Amino acid sequence: MTVRHRSERRAVWHYRLRGYRILGTNVWAGGYELDLVARRGRTLVFCEVKSRREAGFGRAVEMVGAEKARRVRQAAEAWRRAHPELRSLRVRFDVVAEQDGRLRRVSQAF
Repeated sequence: MTVRHRSERRAVWHYRLRGYRILGTNVWAGGYELDLVARRGRTLVFCEVKSRREAGFGRAVEMVGAEKARRVRQAAEAWRRAHPELRSLRVRFDVVAEQDGRLRRVSQAF
């Protein structure tokens, strides 16, 4: 299992343990991939998962730049169009980053 897949699996458990229902993982929409789509109550979360083995090139959470955020937003909008029953939910964009074995969630990252 790659570091990326292990980080994504850990992110899924992170959300599940906090009462989120996982609606999709590694979903393609609008030509881009959504790592994780989750829901809790009236909130729909689109989560980008990043992992880094070592800190030499900056923190994993810093790997989500403006272009990546744009792509995630575009994919999220396409995913929401395909699921009109969820259009009324509040949307949040998170980043979950694993670095040096630790998982860190940044809520409302962009």
